[in-house]
Amino acid sequence: MKIANEWKEYKILDMADGQKLEKWGDIILSRPDPQIIWKNKSYPNKWKEINATYYRSKTGGGSWEYNKKMPEKWQIKYKNLTFNIKPMGFKHTGLFPEQAVNWDWMINKIKSENREIKILNLFAYTGGATCACLSAGASVCHVDSSKGMTTWAKENVESSGLKEKPVRFIVDDVIKFVNREIRRGNKYDAIIMDPPSYGRGKNGEVWQFENNIYELVELCTKVLSDEPLFFLINSYTTGISCTVLKDILEITVNKKHKGKLEAGEIGLPMENSNLILPCGIYRKVGKIIKVTKKELKK
Repeated sequence: MKIANEWKEYKILDMADGQKLEKWGDIILSRPDPQIIWKNKSYPNKWKEINATYYRSKTGGGSWEYNKKMPEKWQIKYKNLTFNIKPMGFKHTGLFPEQAVNWDWMINKIKSENREIKILNLFAYTGGATCACLSAGASVCHVDSSKGMTTWAKENVESSGLKEKPVRFIVDDVIKFVNREIRRGNKYDAIIMDPPSYGRGKNGEVWQFENNIYELVELCTKVLSDEPLFFLINSYTTGISCTVLKDILEITVNKKHKGKLEAGEIGLPMENSNLILPCGIYRKVGKIIKVTKKELKK
């Protein structure tokens, strides 16, 4: 498991009874997490300082309950990046802090190259990966079907001091966009995707992870450059093994561009504890190296 343990302004303070107690800067939130199946709190007193709690409804959805006055939105930093945070529907805050391990990995990959790197970020949400890649010196095409999330991503780019960096924001269905890029002949040196379990595009297009992920990965191989740097898939879809998606990369991306395949979990540590909260799975092909016919003969 890769653990996001380099945060200074985000912490898990405690976990119990289906809820995680988190500190986002100066704001403390309690949010549900199905992985937390034990009942006992390690630090009961910390739960008295909560600003807001998200409660699930038995009929579906849920809502926030505010215990203390708090801003509508605020900012937290991760290293040189600054993100805008606010409570939103279905327990989210606009940021997945466990993704910091992927941000660091991508930054290191980009900085290791002495060339221009073009990134395609699909299902790009509020732009955590976009900001990370821009900060490392890459250019980014940021694609998401939600206009609201794309606006939020622009705010994060600006807050991180990256407004003048080469970034293109596209509000569109990702499969339609990739098909257009294939027709245009556009190529990218690295591809990132964080597909939802289920979603709809801006024109009502339906996305279902199990039905569409293979098609999308296969399509994306057609927009990879001749010397691609990496291909990263992150997923929160329950019931899908990281090995399955590793296999998909093996029979699509690695069929043409041989690289090092890696798959596993990402997680967040709990403060003053040995407990780790698993938060999702990742699959990546790092430092893809093109193998020429001449090299194969050797």
